[in-house]
Amino acid sequence: MQGTQPDAQGAPDILPVVLAGGSGTRLWPLSREAHPKQLIGLLGERSLLESTVARLDSLARPSSNGGLLICAHEHRFMVADQIRASSRHWQVMVEPAGRNTAPALTLAAMRASMGASDPVLVVMPADHAVLDTTAFACAVEAAARLAQQGRIVALGVVPQRVETGYGYIETGAALNGDEAARAAGSRELCRFVEKPPREIAEAFVAGGRHWWNSGIFVVRASVWLAAIRALRADIALACDEAYRKGGAEGASWRIDAESFLDCPSDSIDYAVMERLAESGLQGAVVPLAAGWSDVGSWDAVWNILPKDESGNVRRGDVLLEDTSRTYVHSEGRLVACVGTQDLIVVETADAVLVADKSRAQDVKSLVGRIREGERTEAAHHRKVARPWGYYDSIERGSRYQVKRIVVTPGATLSLQLHYHRSEHWIVVSGTARVTRGDEVFLLSENQSTYVPEGVKHRLENVGLMPLEMIEVQCGSYLGEDDIVRFEDNYGRDVEK
Repeated sequence: MQGTQPDAQGAPDILPVVLAGGSGTRLWPLSREAHPKQLIGLLGERSLLESTVARLDSLARPSSNGGLLICAHEHRFMVADQIRASSRHWQVMVEPAGRNTAPALTLAAMRASMGASDPVLVVMPADHAVLDTTAFACAVEAAARLAQQGRIVALGVVPQRVETGYGYIETGAALNGDEAARAAGSRELCRFVEKPPREIAEAFVAGGRHWWNSGIFVVRASVWLAAIRALRADIALACDEAYRKGGAEGASWRIDAESFLDCPSDSIDYAVMERLAESGLQGAVVPLAAGWSDVGSWDAVWNILPKDESGNVRRGDVLLEDTSRTYVHSEGRLVACVGTQDLIVVETADAVLVADKSRAQDVKSLVGRIREGERTEAAHHRKVARPWGYYDSIERGSRYQVKRIVVTPGATLSLQLHYHRSEHWIVVSGTARVTRGDEVFLLSENQSTYVPEGVKHRLENVGLMPLEMIEVQCGSYLGEDDIVRFEDNYGRDVEK
């Protein structure tokens, strides 16, 4: 990733880094492990990732128009699709497993430091909301100037209410050495404080010295690498090996799996920011007054969205009667509430959540129970995205499953077989080219075919419109892991 030095006026070269590895369990059932909150339209038509990328497009400079995005291996195709409209050239770095934000930033800093580059990294999660893009850009500009001087800068949000779901930053004296920093109201960074109990949060808000930790950091690549090597040498060494053994895969950079699995998991806050004084490096805090929210729970979603005269937020097919301060989200079916107050109601095709708004943080523990019960609803929606399109599981029994399959024009599924199930395919619309054993033939609307278990097969959309099919699976085991791939266009594992 090539960067440049500061321009003639001393303005630092900025390289955005987006951390897109979150799971968003508190926003279940809309957010799932396989389709987390950054990839869904929680606040509007655009996903949080799309909004984040659009916000960072405004930071473009003539000297550099790149960006780095770190995501999980299983989300790489959805991420690539969602950032396609950006004016930046994003390189996606693919993590084989989640190891929290400190290793992710370390990998990004290593990538950004190739050659003689040492850009200022603007590091932010993909799943936050910022309503005022102009104010955000001004805060980043001030932070970047401080970062160019060698500081690690956090963007802090002056609290407007008592909040126990956020971490806090204790601020110190105003910074007067830099005109931009002084104009922005920047302060010395004293310490990070974890999510406090309510009485302490009330004292923080009343005292005025503690700001919310937005999770957005601005730091030169070389400074971050010096800090992580000084404070968490084990993370630095593991990331260095994983990066060196990785390599390009199309437009992405794949991190070496074996090396990265040995990397300790830790956050930017714990690994470095809470121990900054030990490294001899200086920190700073720049206020972010831009309508920021981490959108971390359903009450946060309710808080940020416009409300009716009774304080309700409704999305989708919703009817309310004598209802107040309630969030209702319907993905399809009509949802009606009568006489409710301070509730969260979220409907999806396979799950419905009803919760007291004051207990929104507890949704995470509920998802833990779903996962412990080995239910699929913790990880997957009924509708599952694939690099070739998607499938929707319409019906399932003990020995059968019915899916609606949609393949985008020109896309091809892998050449594969199943040991424990057969498949019946019925074309609803479009044209399919089918490989079944040694046969290759076309299917059009209202035509069907049968694929016995143990037979290699492949499906291709050779038409100009989406291919829509109904698939009926029959067999003793219907899990998605009963698949052996022999050829694949998307870099997924194949049988050697």
